[in-house]
Amino acid sequence: MNAKGTVLKYGDNIDTDVIIPARYLNTQNPAELAAHCMEDIDKSFVTRVQPGDIMVGGENFGCGSSREHAPVAIKAAGVSCVIAKSFARIFYRNAINIGLPILECPDASEAIQEGDVVSVNFDTGVITDETTGRQFEAAPFPPFIQKIIKAGGLMKSIQEGR
Repeated sequence: MNAKGTVLKYGDNIDTDVIIPARYLNTQNPAELAAHCMEDIDKSFVTRVQPGDIMVGGENFGCGSSREHAPVAIKAAGVSCVIAKSFARIFYRNAINIGLPILECPDASEAIQEGDVVSVNFDTGVITDETTGRQFEAAPFPPFIQKIIKAGGLMKSIQEGR
């Protein structure tokens, strides 16, 4: 399983209120959430993001409330993977539960720049900045998480197991 896309880069402590503002939490519709993703920090995000793009963040990405809406909005916007120095634990769990691949890799987070083209091999954890040629290593997902992501989320993975 792989991803490849152009990088949209953000800093440290990107909280769930920035990812999807609370005023939009009255919907569960992924497309509606995606239409407002990142709008309080980057009004151009929804017009720039393309299917497959990769989001890069700093430390403590996804901090704040435990709302599942945040990773849903990112995934529904077309982002194929989020790479950060670190993730808030509840965001990490929510992302895996909905099938959004996320990788912790401080070196990649520091070096990769906005607009770079990046590819990710989820089986090996290798992140390649194709713009600069640099490679980084994140811990690959264990097989059970790979299964959840490939299925499109935890519930779909459970349903496939029946």
